[in-house]
Amino acid sequence: MAAQNALEGLRKRHAEAQLGGGEDRIKKQHAAGKLTARERVDRLLDPGSFVELDKFKTHRCTDFGMESKKTPGDGVVTGYGKIDGRHVVVFSQDFTVLGGSLGEAFAEKVCKVMDFATKQGYPVIGLNDSGGARIQEGVASLGGYADIFLRNALASGVVPQISAIMGPCAGGAVYSPAMTDFIFMVENTSYMFITGPDVIKTVTREEVTMEDLGGAITHNTRSGVADRHFVNDEECLARIRELMSYLPANNTEDPPTLTCTDDPERRDATLNDIVPENPNKPYDMFEIINRVVDDGQFFEIQPDYAKNIVIGFARLNGRSVGIVANQPSVMAGCLDINSSIKAARFVRFCDCFNIPIVTFVDVPGFLPGTAQEYGGIIKHGAKLLYAYCEATVPKVTVITRKAYGGAYDVMSSKHIRGDINLAYPSAEIAVMGPDGAVNIIFRKEIKEAGDDASKRTELVDNYREAFANPYKAAELGYIDDIIVPEDTRPQLINALEMLKTKRDTNPPKKHGNIPL
Repeated sequence: MAAQNALEGLRKRHAEAQLGGGEDRIKKQHAAGKLTARERVDRLLDPGSFVELDKFKTHRCTDFGMESKKTPGDGVVTGYGKIDGRHVVVFSQDFTVLGGSLGEAFAEKVCKVMDFATKQGYPVIGLNDSGGARIQEGVASLGGYADIFLRNALASGVVPQISAIMGPCAGGAVYSPAMTDFIFMVENTSYMFITGPDVIKTVTREEVTMEDLGGAITHNTRSGVADRHFVNDEECLARIRELMSYLPANNTEDPPTLTCTDDPERRDATLNDIVPENPNKPYDMFEIINRVVDDGQFFEIQPDYAKNIVIGFARLNGRSVGIVANQPSVMAGCLDINSSIKAARFVRFCDCFNIPIVTFVDVPGFLPGTAQEYGGIIKHGAKLLYAYCEATVPKVTVITRKAYGGAYDVMSSKHIRGDINLAYPSAEIAVMGPDGAVNIIFRKEIKEAGDDASKRTELVDNYREAFANPYKAAELGYIDDIIVPEDTRPQLINALEMLKTKRDTNPPKKHGNIPL
């Protein structure tokens, strides 16, 4: 009888914990268009794989009547499970319990699973939906945030860290997601900011809505804080599962390789005509990427920010690769501050987790202008240069058209340890474009020709034929081969297959000092 009573008591406690803040608050969560913390975990993980930890943990605060406001789990669901049969660690903040606010016990739960993830080599996925620090617990809640921040930093480059913002995330709470590798947001229900609209109005007299200040669209298009945005919780969680399919569990493993049904020897004659003969005419780099990768599947990162560069994951012969590509249809593919930072962070992530990098180059240079210079384009452009220089993973580069000036060097050139560097016959590799070069080299001749435009045209054509081509670079060994565009897919796959056993290291050091 006693055993039966004990079992019944356990079942009641489980049922109480499952309800979180109670049925009324769950209804409010649903009415706001949001799933509950537990529903999110169920959608994210393989069915039946979740193992919960600290389900019955509660806070220890007795101030402000908190001793009578205890809920099993204390506002966060933590544990481990599987995505496509591979282990991950997850914590999911529960807005139905004290607004998902973080207190000491809450933080202890998160820290426990983060420590577990780092030791076991499992990715960490955080589902954020919190009102911020639990004011009733005072400095203990601030200390809890700092404990989590430390673990974010220590886990960085050891295991992938993914944050989903699925509700409010304000004040100090935003720094943990900011230190993770990827941030996904949900439209109309999630936001991130350091100080809210009311504080901003008081201090600066600016008036702004929460959505405009820190909503999903803002952080995906203007600030670059977030990496993707989705219409609802379900889509966000599904895309996290998709992202995980490209990533290794930790920094000691290779990324997953799937069975490939797309012929590795497939050639696409359409590629021969994508790059226009007119060097000033734009084209869409996605036309090349989508025709080259397995089954045309490309998981883009930050698709709405700094569109002059494209980054994301794909597969080549089933193997996960990171792709970086200039986008000639946006700002002619120039590198600027935002695109340099965007690509640099992605290159460093790929290098952390043994993901080969394929770079498609069509770059006329760095964007000129006082706004860029005053904004620090020198320092920010150097971030991308540093990232490529530091990377020791296999690096394969394809120059499709322009590769001018310092931007040629930066975009995974042979000089910064590019392993295999290929070029299309349409490639133009030079210090600068023919127009600019002629203006400098033949300044006297052009001046003497006066209004005779034919002379300048002749000089430009001669320069382009002699120098703005891939053959000079190939003669010097800076380009390993000049390929027919339709052969791009098999060429890349052959190169990556050859580079599977690559071993390269950097000089021993604590860490470098990237130009932040």
